[in-house]
Amino acid sequence: MSKSMNKTGKSRKDQVAYAKVHHKGNVVHTAFDDRDWHPLASEIDDNRDKSYLRKVKPRTDGQRELMEAIKKHNLTMAIGPAGSGKTYLAISAAVEALEEGRIEKIILSRPAMEAGESLGYLPGDMHEKMAPYLRPLYDALGDRMGGKRVRQLLEDGTIEIAPVGFMRGRTLNNAFIVIDEAQNCTYAQLKMLLSRLGWHSTMVVTGDPDQSDLLDGMSGLADISKRFEVIENIAVVRLKSEDIVRHPLVAEMLDVL
Repeated sequence: MSKSMNKTGKSRKDQVAYAKVHHKGNVVHTAFDDRDWHPLASEIDDNRDKSYLRKVKPRTDGQRELMEAIKKHNLTMAIGPAGSGKTYLAISAAVEALEEGRIEKIILSRPAMEAGESLGYLPGDMHEKMAPYLRPLYDALGDRMGGKRVRQLLEDGTIEIAPVGFMRGRTLNNAFIVIDEAQNCTYAQLKMLLSRLGWHSTMVVTGDPDQSDLLDGMSGLADISKRFEVIENIAVVRLKSEDIVRHPLVAEMLDVL
């Protein structure tokens, strides 16, 4: 093949003319003439502009079991100690489902419980009042999608964050629902929340029965998760202290506290 011709049969003169029109006058050295790709091609630029979406990988066997359960079941109960990744893995699965077009919206709900101390009457509208309670959910969403995109999706309603009390009477279709800190829900509240599940939806309920802020005997999480273990189409995943991915001291402390 002539050095003045490339594999497409274009002469060097034609290549230069093409470059002046399509590549803003940039003429690529003849070393690239006999290659199948062009360093200034628009396809290359498009690939450079694509953002890199990290894939979450399980760090323990328990986390792997939870991720598989969420994929295979419409309802998953994620029971385990603090720091075992329950909330983060649930939200990561929700974001992945949204990005792949399998759902239309993400709904996150959390009881507004004051962990042993009174915060008084907070100023602002509902979202501002709930912000301190929902901060862990915002953090997880921001880590997976970036703050700017999260704000956009919150504004257009694609992501909805609501307190437990605002869920009654709704049917949640084509959605991924995460009920976080479910140990602070009563039996009646959890029954109400679980019955919101609609068509083509996935629900993940996360919580640690050992860290309830309710009075003894009021939390319904342990009872309901035990009842659900006999239902084949519901996954109940129990994470353990070895699944904790925070500082190693967290697992040691929770084992003795």
